Amino acid sequence: MAQVVATRLIHGAFAPSPSSGSVQSRYDKLKPYSGFGLKVLAQPEKRSLRGAIHVSVPVSALRSSRAEQEVVPVTPEDVVKVADKNQYMQEIQQLENTSVGMWSKPMVRRKTKIVCTIGPSTDTKEMIWKLAEAGMNVARLNMSHGDHASHQKVIDLVKEYNAHAKDNVIAIMLDTKGPEVRSGDLPQPIELNSGQEFTFTIRRGVGTTDCVSVNYDDFVNDVEVGDMLLVDGGMMSLTVKSKTEDSVRCEVVDGGELKSRRHLNVRGKSATLPSITEKDWDDIKFGVDNKVDFYAVSFVKDAAVVHELKNYLKDCGADIHVIVKIESADSILNLHSIITASDGAMVARGDLGAELPIEEVPLLQEEIIRICRSMGKAVIVATNMLESMIVHPTPTRAEVSDIAIAVREGADAVMLSGETAHGKFPLKAVKVMHTVSLRTEATIVGAQTPPNLGQAFKNHMSEMFAFHATMMSNTLGTSIVVFTRTGFMAILLSHYRPSGTIFAFTNEKRIQQRLALYQGICPIYMEFSTDADETFADALALLKNQGMVKEGEPVALVQSGRQPIWRFQSTHNIQVRKV
Repeated sequence: MAQVVATRLIHGAFAPSPSSGSVQSRYDKLKPYSGFGLKVLAQPEKRSLRGAIHVSVPVSALRSSRAEQEVVPVTPEDVVKVADKNQYMQEIQQLENTSVGMWSKPMVRRKTKIVCTIGPSTDTKEMIWKLAEAGMNVARLNMSHGDHASHQKVIDLVKEYNAHAKDNVIAIMLDTKGPEVRSGDLPQPIELNSGQEFTFTIRRGVGTTDCVSVNYDDFVNDVEVGDMLLVDGGMMSLTVKSKTEDSVRCEVVDGGELKSRRHLNVRGKSATLPSITEKDWDDIKFGVDNKVDFYAVSFVKDAAVVHELKNYLKDCGADIHVIVKIESADSILNLHSIITASDGAMVARGDLGAELPIEEVPLLQEEIIRICRSMGKAVIVATNMLESMIVHPTPTRAEVSDIAIAVREGADAVMLSGETAHGKFPLKAVKVMHTVSLRTEATIVGAQTPPNLGQAFKNHMSEMFAFHATMMSNTLGTSIVVFTRTGFMAILLSHYRPSGTIFAFTNEKRIQQRLALYQGICPIYMEFSTDADETFADALALLKNQGMVKEGEPVALVQSGRQPIWRFQSTHNIQVRKV
């Protein structure tokens, strides 16, 4: 419901004043086929002598379409101000009661989920509440910063929100620090200039104008003469010129200001450190104690790391899903086996672009999304999505396109890091991500199903019903209602990408929170009755009362999956019911 409210505010930002046009005309602007595309498609075809199709478009249509399609980040000041509030509320009521085309129904709720990193800018009750209402679906805890006490505070606040929110839920993701190689402490920042010599040493406590310590004892053994050393993902670069037993002498290629504890990468190589360090194991135990929903594991090199963690969680009796962060050269070599072993992947483009040629990153992003979707795994696109909004109130146009590309490629979620952790405009960043995702989704009528998705789930009957429920949703313009105790059927439906919202009812709070990450799913907690029809009626009544569906609207109700609820193991069915 929080997303529906946010969507209505955005609708208001697009709309003219009540005196300037009808309510229906405002709604039409948000239809998938409205604007310039509709005007082009509506024109009669004209064929040239060579058989090419030409479409004549009036200049007025082109101008008006630009105005209709302009998307502006929403702030409280952007919302339409109406002198006569009674008149405005009457028009809104008229809009909600208006019968619209079948393709408009799925556009009410954003499908692509938003992961927000919680930090000093957002670690208060007020900000977490506001982030949730603005569109946050998953709260990320970055264990590279802060201590257990500060993260415990955030976990408690998120759980408090979940306990109070009737129609929204926030999942918790714990992101491990991993085996990061960092420079040591400096008394003050050092300015490095191109051509200058600079040395990194494994001796502890060194911090001068021409030499600094490194926290990794095998650093000298891992690098070779001629290697390119990157600082902070490429903000500065140095070439290795020579080595001694405890030091690496470099020449600065691209200079800049070197501060304390900067992240170091070697182009094309990964450090020979274990993927899960002692600190990571302490953090993982902290996550088990607090029953977080996801682990994002940094610098995963092979599937053995995932199996080790999953075995540990099994021994602890912890039901926590593992998201692997693809951010090293080694992970690309073992991509299929790593993703197969995991529950999902994160395209961590920062370190990925440091260890591999930067021009490979967009290709790898597309490939990782494709593999995850074909295997039925969740996939998150992360790093630098709205980087400029750490200090600026509006994004660059390239950043807006970056979000749209991730949505179009089929990502389950897009992620904000520094933008919400320590940025100046965390709420604006979430609203921009919400607006851009929503507008992009409005142009995607029917997402393509991965060709080998059936091989991933190996449950022919459930897949068949998920496929046909998706076809029914796309054809009739209905939402889908599914009841689940494990989340399996809801996740399967999500990967088929129906055009309507998937309302996933579950009687398990843990499953409700987990489903918050998956594309298109609106997870709802509800106690199940022993009678199927009574539960169905209760579910539809809840959706109607919360404004998620309207009276008389058809919905597709799916009964399938691994664990039967109110049915025999061999019985699967799809119903279409009117609310």
